[in-house]
Amino acid sequence: MAVPEVAEPEVAEPVMTGSEVAEPEVSRPAVTGPGSLSVETWVERLGGPDGPERYRRYTLGTLAAFAAAEVALWAFWIKTSDAGTLGSALVAAVGAAHAGAHLLLSRAALRRYLGAGPRPAGLVALYVVATVAMAAVGCALLAAGRIGDRDLVTYLVWLMMFYAGPPMLALPTRTGVVLVGAVPAAALGAAAASGLSGELLALAVGGILFMVPFMATGMRVTGWSVRLIEELARARATQARLAVAEERLRFGRDLHDVLGRNLAVVALKSELAVRLARRGREEAVAQMEEVQHIAQESQREIRAVVRGYRTADLLTELGGARSVLEAAGIDCRIENGPAARLPAHTQAALGWVVREGTTNILRHAQGASRCEVSARATVSGWVALVMENDGAGTAPRPGTGSGLPGLRERLAEVDGTLTTELRPGGIFRLTARIPWETAE
Repeated sequence: MAVPEVAEPEVAEPVMTGSEVAEPEVSRPAVTGPGSLSVETWVERLGGPDGPERYRRYTLGTLAAFAAAEVALWAFWIKTSDAGTLGSALVAAVGAAHAGAHLLLSRAALRRYLGAGPRPAGLVALYVVATVAMAAVGCALLAAGRIGDRDLVTYLVWLMMFYAGPPMLALPTRTGVVLVGAVPAAALGAAAASGLSGELLALAVGGILFMVPFMATGMRVTGWSVRLIEELARARATQARLAVAEERLRFGRDLHDVLGRNLAVVALKSELAVRLARRGREEAVAQMEEVQHIAQESQREIRAVVRGYRTADLLTELGGARSVLEAAGIDCRIENGPAARLPAHTQAALGWVVREGTTNILRHAQGASRCEVSARATVSGWVALVMENDGAGTAPRPGTGSGLPGLRERLAEVDGTLTTELRPGGIFRLTARIPWETAE
Protein backbone atom coordinates (compact mmCIF):
# COMPACT_ATOMS: atom_id res chain seq x y z
CA MET A 1 0.00 0.00 0.00
CA ALA A 2 1.36 3.41 -0.96
CA VAL A 3 2.22 5.69 1.89
CA PRO A 4 0.79 9.19 1.42
CA GLU A 5 3.33 11.96 1.38
CA VAL A 6 3.22 14.43 4.21
CA ALA A 7 3.62 18.04 3.10
CA GLU A 8 6.22 20.00 4.96
CA PRO A 9 4.82 22.99 6.85
CA GLU A 10 5.47 26.29 5.08
CA VAL A 11 7.53 28.82 6.97
CA ALA A 12 7.17 32.46 6.03
CA GLU A 13 10.48 34.00 5.02
CA PRO A 14 11.60 37.30 6.54
CA VAL A 15 10.65 40.30 4.42
CA MET A 16 12.92 43.31 4.14
CA THR A 17 11.17 46.57 4.91
CA GLY A 18 13.56 49.48 4.71
CA SER A 19 16.42 48.84 7.08
CA GLU A 20 14.47 46.38 9.20
CA VAL A 21 13.75 42.72 8.76
CA ALA A 22 10.18 41.71 9.52
CA GLU A 23 9.84 38.60 11.59
CA PRO A 24 8.01 35.69 9.90
CA GLU A 25 4.38 35.44 10.83
CA VAL A 26 3.60 32.58 13.16
CA SER A 27 0.12 31.24 13.54
CA ARG A 28 -0.72 31.14 17.26
CA PRO A 29 -3.62 29.17 18.62
CA ALA A 30 -6.36 31.17 20.28
CA VAL A 31 -6.31 31.15 24.06
CA THR A 32 -9.41 29.50 25.43
CA GLY A 33 -10.58 28.45 28.80
CA PRO A 34 -11.57 24.91 29.70
CA GLY A 35 -14.61 23.86 27.70
CA SER A 36 -15.03 27.35 26.22
CA LEU A 37 -14.67 28.90 22.79
CA SER A 38 -12.27 31.70 21.92
CA VAL A 39 -13.44 35.28 21.52
CA GLU A 40 -12.55 35.10 17.80
CA THR A 41 -14.78 32.04 17.41
CA TRP A 42 -17.72 33.81 19.00
CA VAL A 43 -17.13 36.84 16.81
CA GLU A 44 -17.22 34.63 13.72
CA ARG A 45 -20.35 32.85 14.90
CA LEU A 46 -22.26 36.01 15.76
CA GLY A 47 -21.11 38.26 12.93
CA GLY A 48 -20.08 35.93 10.13
CA PRO A 49 -16.96 36.35 8.00
CA ASP A 50 -15.02 39.57 8.24
CA GLY A 51 -16.38 42.31 5.98
CA PRO A 52 -19.27 44.73 5.54
CA GLU A 53 -21.87 42.05 6.27
CA ARG A 54 -20.41 41.56 9.75
CA TYR A 55 -20.49 45.33 10.37
CA ARG A 56 -24.13 45.46 9.31
CA ARG A 57 -25.00 42.60 11.65
CA TYR A 58 -23.24 44.29 14.53
CA THR A 59 -25.16 47.48 13.82
CA LEU A 60 -28.47 45.61 13.77
CA GLY A 61 -27.46 43.97 17.02
CA THR A 62 -26.78 47.41 18.50
CA LEU A 63 -30.25 48.58 17.49
CA ALA A 64 -31.78 45.51 19.13
CA ALA A 65 -29.76 46.20 22.29
CA PHE A 66 -30.99 49.79 22.26
CA ALA A 67 -34.62 48.61 22.15
CA ALA A 68 -33.88 46.20 25.01
CA ALA A 69 -32.37 49.09 26.98
CA GLU A 70 -35.64 50.99 26.51
CA VAL A 71 -37.58 48.10 28.03
CA ALA A 72 -35.15 47.98 30.95
CA LEU A 73 -35.48 51.73 31.59
CA TRP A 74 -39.29 51.57 31.59
CA ALA A 75 -39.13 48.69 34.06
CA PHE A 76 -36.79 50.78 36.24
CA TRP A 77 -39.14 53.78 35.98
CA ILE A 78 -42.16 51.70 36.99
CA LYS A 79 -40.30 50.34 40.00
CA THR A 80 -39.10 53.73 41.24
CA SER A 81 -42.26 55.75 40.59
CA ASP A 82 -45.56 55.84 42.48
CA ALA A 83 -47.82 55.33 39.47
CA GLY A 84 -49.90 52.65 41.19
CA THR A 85 -51.04 49.35 39.79
CA LEU A 86 -53.18 50.76 36.98
CA GLY A 87 -50.65 53.39 35.97
CA SER A 88 -47.78 50.92 36.02
CA ALA A 89 -49.79 48.48 33.91
CA LEU A 90 -50.56 51.20 31.35
CA VAL A 91 -46.92 52.30 31.16
CA ALA A 92 -45.75 48.69 30.87
CA ALA A 93 -48.21 47.89 28.07
CA VAL A 94 -47.65 51.04 26.03
CA GLY A 95 -43.90 50.97 26.74
CA ALA A 96 -43.60 47.39 25.45
CA ALA A 97 -45.51 48.35 22.31
CA HIS A 98 -43.28 51.40 21.84
CA ALA A 99 -40.08 49.34 22.27
CA GLY A 100 -41.33 46.74 19.79
CA ALA A 101 -42.20 49.41 17.23
CA HIS A 102 -38.80 50.99 17.92
CA LEU A 103 -36.99 47.73 17.11
CA LEU A 104 -39.00 46.99 13.95
CA LEU A 105 -38.69 50.52 12.62
CA SER A 106 -34.95 50.73 13.35
CA ARG A 107 -34.19 47.59 11.36
CA ALA A 108 -36.50 48.52 8.49
CA ALA A 109 -35.16 52.09 8.43
CA LEU A 110 -31.56 50.88 8.22
CA ARG A 111 -32.40 48.58 5.32
CA ARG A 112 -34.18 51.45 3.56
CA TYR A 113 -31.25 53.79 4.16
CA LEU A 114 -28.90 51.23 2.63
CA GLY A 115 -31.17 50.85 -0.40
CA ALA A 116 -32.18 47.27 0.47
CA GLY A 117 -35.86 47.82 1.20
CA PRO A 118 -38.87 50.10 0.68
CA ARG A 119 -39.66 53.11 2.82
CA PRO A 120 -41.44 51.82 6.00
CA ALA A 121 -44.22 54.42 6.01
CA GLY A 122 -46.60 52.15 7.94
CA LEU A 123 -44.04 51.48 10.69
CA VAL A 124 -43.27 55.19 10.95
CA ALA A 125 -46.97 55.95 11.49
CA LEU A 126 -47.25 53.14 14.07
CA TYR A 127 -44.14 54.40 15.86
CA VAL A 128 -45.41 57.97 16.01
CA VAL A 129 -48.79 56.79 17.33
CA ALA A 130 -47.08 54.67 20.01
CA THR A 131 -44.90 57.63 21.05
CA VAL A 132 -47.87 60.01 21.25
CA ALA A 133 -49.83 57.43 23.25
CA MET A 134 -46.89 56.95 25.60
CA ALA A 135 -46.57 60.70 26.15
CA ALA A 136 -50.34 60.98 26.69
CA VAL A 137 -50.24 58.27 29.35
CA GLY A 138 -47.50 60.12 31.26
CA CYS A 139 -49.31 63.47 31.09
CA ALA A 140 -52.58 61.82 32.16
CA LEU A 141 -50.87 60.23 35.17
CA LEU A 142 -49.49 63.64 36.18
CA ALA A 143 -52.90 65.32 35.75
CA ALA A 144 -54.51 62.57 37.85
CA GLY A 145 -51.93 63.05 40.59
CA ARG A 146 -50.60 59.49 40.32
CA ILE A 147 -47.01 60.57 39.59
CA GLY A 148 -44.94 63.59 40.54
CA ASP A 149 -43.44 66.28 38.34
CA ARG A 150 -39.95 64.77 38.54
CA ASP A 151 -41.29 61.39 37.41
CA LEU A 152 -42.83 63.01 34.31
CA VAL A 153 -39.59 64.86 33.48
CA THR A 154 -37.61 61.60 33.49
CA TYR A 155 -40.43 59.88 31.61
CA LEU A 156 -40.55 62.43 28.78
CA VAL A 157 -36.77 62.81 28.37
CA TRP A 158 -36.32 59.06 28.08
CA LEU A 159 -39.30 58.70 25.74
CA MET A 160 -38.15 61.44 23.34
CA MET A 161 -34.57 60.20 23.50
CA PHE A 162 -35.62 56.77 22.23
CA TYR A 163 -38.09 58.25 19.76
CA ALA A 164 -35.68 60.58 17.92
CA GLY A 165 -33.45 58.06 16.12
CA PRO A 166 -35.47 55.75 13.82
CA PRO A 167 -37.47 58.41 11.89
CA MET A 168 -34.22 60.10 10.85
CA LEU A 169 -33.20 56.94 9.00
CA ALA A 170 -36.63 56.04 7.66
CA LEU A 171 -37.54 59.47 6.21
CA PRO A 172 -35.85 62.09 4.04
CA THR A 173 -33.79 64.57 6.03
CA ARG A 174 -36.24 67.47 6.00
CA THR A 175 -39.29 65.33 6.69
CA GLY A 176 -37.46 63.53 9.47
CA VAL A 177 -36.36 66.78 11.13
CA VAL A 178 -39.94 68.12 11.07
CA LEU A 179 -41.43 64.94 12.50
CA VAL A 180 -38.69 64.47 15.11
CA GLY A 181 -39.17 68.07 16.25
CA ALA A 182 -42.98 68.15 16.17
CA VAL A 183 -43.71 65.22 18.50
CA PRO A 184 -41.45 66.42 21.38
CA ALA A 185 -42.89 69.93 21.06
CA ALA A 186 -46.42 68.56 21.30
CA ALA A 187 -45.45 66.38 24.27
CA LEU A 188 -43.95 69.36 26.13
CA GLY A 189 -47.12 71.37 25.43
CA ALA A 190 -49.26 68.55 26.83
CA ALA A 191 -47.00 68.31 29.89
CA ALA A 192 -47.36 72.02 30.55
CA ALA A 193 -51.14 71.74 30.19
CA SER A 194 -51.09 68.82 32.65
CA GLY A 195 -49.46 70.94 35.36
CA LEU A 196 -45.70 70.68 34.74
CA SER A 197 -44.17 74.12 35.20
CA GLY A 198 -41.29 76.10 36.59
CA GLU A 199 -37.79 74.70 36.87
CA LEU A 200 -38.90 71.13 36.18
CA LEU A 201 -40.53 72.18 32.90
CA ALA A 202 -37.34 74.01 31.98
CA LEU A 203 -35.36 70.88 32.91
CA ALA A 204 -37.58 68.77 30.63
CA VAL A 205 -37.16 71.25 27.78
CA GLY A 206 -33.38 71.34 28.23
CA GLY A 207 -33.05 67.57 28.43
CA ILE A 208 -35.18 67.05 25.32
CA LEU A 209 -33.36 69.79 23.40
CA PHE A 210 -30.08 68.02 24.13
CA MET A 211 -31.04 64.36 23.76
CA VAL A 212 -33.31 64.56 20.70
CA PRO A 213 -30.75 66.14 18.30
CA PHE A 214 -28.00 63.97 19.78
CA MET A 215 -29.84 60.70 19.22
CA ALA A 216 -31.20 61.74 15.81
CA THR A 217 -27.72 62.66 14.61
CA GLY A 218 -26.23 59.51 16.12
CA MET A 219 -28.73 57.28 14.33
CA ARG A 220 -28.12 59.07 11.03
CA VAL A 221 -24.36 58.75 11.42
CA THR A 222 -24.77 55.04 12.23
CA GLY A 223 -26.62 54.44 8.99
CA TRP A 224 -24.12 56.55 7.06
CA SER A 225 -21.17 54.59 8.48
CA VAL A 226 -22.72 51.25 7.47
CA ARG A 227 -23.38 52.55 3.96
CA LEU A 228 -19.84 53.91 3.73
CA ILE A 229 -18.36 50.56 4.76
CA GLU A 230 -20.39 48.75 2.11
CA GLU A 231 -19.48 51.31 -0.57
CA LEU A 232 -15.81 50.90 0.32
CA ALA A 233 -16.15 47.12 0.07
CA ARG A 234 -17.73 47.46 -3.38
CA ALA A 235 -14.99 49.89 -4.41
CA ARG A 236 -12.35 47.42 -3.23
CA ALA A 237 -13.96 44.63 -5.25
CA THR A 238 -14.06 46.89 -8.31
CA GLN A 239 -10.42 47.82 -7.78
CA ALA A 240 -9.49 44.15 -7.60
CA ARG A 241 -11.34 43.42 -10.85
CA LEU A 242 -9.64 46.37 -12.55
CA ALA A 243 -6.25 45.18 -11.32
CA VAL A 244 -6.91 41.73 -12.78
CA ALA A 245 -8.04 43.26 -16.09
CA GLU A 246 -4.98 45.52 -16.19
CA GLU A 247 -2.68 42.59 -15.52
CA ARG A 248 -4.34 40.62 -18.31
CA LEU A 249 -3.80 43.53 -20.69
CA ARG A 250 -0.18 43.83 -19.62
CA PHE A 251 0.38 40.12 -20.04
CA GLY A 252 -1.27 40.11 -23.46
CA ARG A 253 0.80 43.11 -24.51
CA ASP A 254 4.02 41.43 -23.39
CA LEU A 255 3.15 38.24 -25.24
CA HIS A 256 2.39 40.26 -28.36
CA ASP A 257 5.68 42.11 -28.13
CA VAL A 258 7.70 38.99 -27.39
CA LEU A 259 6.16 36.65 -29.97
CA GLY A 260 5.30 39.12 -32.71
CA ARG A 261 8.75 39.56 -34.19
CA ASN A 262 9.87 36.00 -33.49
CA LEU A 263 6.87 34.48 -35.26
CA ALA A 264 7.38 36.82 -38.19
CA VAL A 265 11.01 35.70 -38.44
CA VAL A 266 10.01 32.04 -38.14
CA ALA A 267 7.52 32.47 -40.99
CA LEU A 268 10.11 34.28 -43.12
CA LYS A 269 12.88 31.77 -42.57
CA SER A 270 10.55 28.79 -42.95
CA GLU A 271 9.41 30.14 -46.32
CA LEU A 272 13.04 30.67 -47.34
CA ALA A 273 13.95 27.15 -46.18
CA VAL A 274 11.10 25.69 -48.25
CA ARG A 275 12.32 27.48 -51.36
CA LEU A 276 15.91 26.36 -50.79
CA ALA A 277 14.83 22.79 -50.09
CA ARG A 278 12.86 22.63 -53.35
CA ARG A 279 15.99 23.70 -55.16
CA GLY A 280 18.06 21.10 -53.34
CA ARG A 281 20.20 23.72 -51.60
CA GLU A 282 21.99 22.76 -48.41
CA GLU A 283 21.39 26.24 -46.97
CA ALA A 284 17.84 25.08 -46.10
CA VAL A 285 19.27 23.13 -43.18
CA ALA A 286 20.93 26.27 -41.78
CA GLN A 287 17.67 28.21 -42.10
CA MET A 288 15.71 25.55 -40.23
CA GLU A 289 18.38 25.46 -37.53
CA GLU A 290 17.84 29.18 -37.07
CA VAL A 291 14.08 28.56 -36.89
CA GLN A 292 14.74 26.00 -34.15
CA HIS A 293 16.96 28.45 -32.30
CA ILE A 294 14.31 31.20 -32.51
CA ALA A 295 11.62 28.81 -31.25
CA GLN A 296 13.77 27.85 -28.26
CA GLU A 297 14.51 31.51 -27.55
CA SER A 298 10.78 32.26 -27.73
CA GLN A 299 10.12 29.57 -25.15
CA ARG A 300 12.63 31.15 -22.77
CA GLU A 301 11.14 34.59 -23.33
CA ILE A 302 7.60 33.36 -22.66
CA ARG A 303 8.74 31.78 -19.40
CA ALA A 304 10.41 35.06 -18.47
CA VAL A 305 7.21 36.98 -19.24
CA VAL A 306 5.18 34.61 -17.09
CA ARG A 307 7.59 35.17 -14.22
CA GLY A 308 7.42 38.92 -14.84
CA TYR A 309 11.18 39.35 -15.02
CA ARG A 310 11.79 39.99 -18.72
CA THR A 311 12.93 43.43 -19.90
CA ALA A 312 14.01 44.62 -23.32
CA ASP A 313 17.58 45.90 -23.70
CA LEU A 314 17.96 48.62 -26.32
CA LEU A 315 21.41 47.62 -27.60
CA THR A 316 20.41 43.96 -27.78
CA GLU A 317 17.21 44.80 -29.62
CA LEU A 318 19.08 47.03 -32.09
CA GLY A 319 21.47 44.21 -32.86
CA GLY A 320 18.63 41.74 -33.21
CA ALA A 321 16.71 44.09 -35.49
CA ARG A 322 19.70 44.48 -37.82
CA SER A 323 20.22 40.71 -37.99
CA VAL A 324 16.57 39.94 -38.68
CA LEU A 325 16.01 42.69 -41.24
CA GLU A 326 19.17 41.90 -43.16
CA ALA A 327 18.14 38.22 -43.23
CA ALA A 328 14.89 39.41 -44.83
CA GLY A 329 16.82 41.30 -47.50
CA ILE A 330 16.31 44.75 -45.97
CA ASP A 331 19.34 47.00 -45.63
CA CYS A 332 19.46 48.20 -42.00
CA ARG A 333 21.49 51.15 -40.78
CA ILE A 334 21.69 51.91 -37.05
CA GLU A 335 22.94 54.99 -35.22
CA ASN A 336 23.29 54.24 -31.50
CA GLY A 337 23.83 57.79 -30.27
CA PRO A 338 23.35 57.98 -26.47
CA ALA A 339 21.81 54.49 -26.26
CA ALA A 340 24.60 53.02 -24.14
CA ARG A 341 24.33 55.85 -21.57
CA LEU A 342 20.61 55.55 -20.98
CA PRO A 343 19.29 53.99 -17.72
CA ALA A 344 17.74 50.55 -17.72
CA HIS A 345 14.08 51.62 -17.63
CA THR A 346 14.57 53.95 -20.62
CA GLN A 347 16.45 51.31 -22.60
CA ALA A 348 13.66 48.84 -21.83
CA ALA A 349 10.97 51.20 -23.13
CA LEU A 350 12.91 52.05 -26.30
CA GLY A 351 13.88 48.40 -26.74
CA TRP A 352 10.19 47.50 -27.01
CA VAL A 353 9.82 50.23 -29.65
CA VAL A 354 12.61 48.68 -31.73
CA ARG A 355 11.11 45.20 -31.36
CA GLU A 356 7.60 46.30 -32.34
CA GLY A 357 8.87 48.48 -35.19
CA THR A 358 10.87 45.56 -36.58
CA THR A 359 7.83 43.30 -36.30
CA ASN A 360 5.69 45.77 -38.23
CA ILE A 361 8.29 46.03 -41.01
CA LEU A 362 8.45 42.25 -41.39
CA ARG A 363 4.68 41.87 -41.34
CA HIS A 364 3.39 44.88 -43.23
CA ALA A 365 6.19 46.54 -45.22
CA GLN A 366 6.65 43.73 -47.75
CA GLY A 367 8.21 46.04 -50.33
CA ALA A 368 10.71 47.66 -47.98
CA SER A 369 14.34 47.66 -49.08
CA ARG A 370 15.94 49.76 -46.37
CA CYS A 371 15.45 50.69 -42.72
CA GLU A 372 17.19 53.35 -40.66
CA VAL A 373 17.17 53.43 -36.86
CA SER A 374 18.66 56.29 -34.89
CA ALA A 375 18.75 57.17 -31.20
CA ARG A 376 19.74 60.72 -30.35
CA ALA A 377 19.35 63.47 -27.78
CA THR A 378 17.43 66.46 -29.12
CA VAL A 379 18.08 70.14 -28.39
CA SER A 380 14.63 70.47 -26.81
CA GLY A 381 15.57 68.06 -24.00
CA TRP A 382 14.26 64.74 -25.30
CA VAL A 383 15.76 61.35 -26.09
CA ALA A 384 14.34 60.34 -29.47
CA LEU A 385 14.33 56.99 -31.24
CA VAL A 386 13.38 57.11 -34.92
CA MET A 387 12.69 54.07 -37.13
CA GLU A 388 12.18 54.79 -40.82
CA ASN A 389 11.55 52.42 -43.75
CA ASP A 390 10.47 52.75 -47.36
CA GLY A 391 7.56 50.28 -47.19
CA ALA A 392 4.82 52.78 -46.34
CA GLY A 393 2.64 51.66 -49.23
CA THR A 394 1.75 48.54 -47.29
CA ALA A 395 2.02 49.98 -43.77
CA PRO A 396 -0.71 48.95 -41.30
CA ARG A 397 -3.74 51.18 -41.06
CA PRO A 398 -4.33 52.84 -37.68
CA GLY A 399 -6.40 50.69 -35.34
CA THR A 400 -5.71 47.38 -37.12
CA GLY A 401 -3.35 46.02 -34.43
CA SER A 402 -2.51 46.20 -30.76
CA GLY A 403 1.25 46.74 -31.01
CA LEU A 404 1.36 50.52 -31.30
CA PRO A 405 -1.26 51.11 -28.54
CA GLY A 406 0.78 48.81 -26.32
CA LEU A 407 3.92 50.84 -27.06
CA ARG A 408 2.12 54.05 -26.16
CA GLU A 409 1.16 52.53 -22.81
CA ARG A 410 4.77 51.51 -22.13
CA LEU A 411 6.12 54.94 -23.05
CA ALA A 412 3.45 56.68 -20.96
CA GLU A 413 4.94 54.98 -17.90
CA VAL A 414 8.15 57.01 -18.46
CA ASP A 415 6.31 60.17 -19.64
CA GLY A 416 7.15 59.35 -23.25
CA THR A 417 5.23 59.72 -26.52
CA LEU A 418 4.91 57.73 -29.75
CA THR A 419 4.06 59.18 -33.17
CA THR A 420 3.76 57.71 -36.66
CA GLU A 421 4.13 59.59 -39.92
CA LEU A 422 3.68 58.83 -43.63
CA ARG A 423 6.17 60.84 -45.68
CA PRO A 424 6.55 61.38 -49.42
CA GLY A 425 8.29 58.65 -51.34
CA GLY A 426 6.62 55.80 -49.46
CA ILE A 427 8.49 56.50 -46.22
CA PHE A 428 6.99 55.36 -42.92
CA ARG A 429 8.49 56.92 -39.78
CA LEU A 430 8.00 55.76 -36.19
CA THR A 431 9.24 58.18 -33.51
CA ALA A 432 9.43 57.60 -29.75
CA ARG A 433 10.40 60.42 -27.38
CA ILE A 434 11.25 60.34 -23.68
CA PRO A 435 12.11 63.44 -21.59
CA TRP A 436 15.81 63.64 -20.84
CA GLU A 437 15.03 64.25 -17.13
CA THR A 438 13.17 60.94 -17.03
CA ALA A 439 15.91 59.20 -18.97
CA GLU A 440 18.65 60.31 -16.55
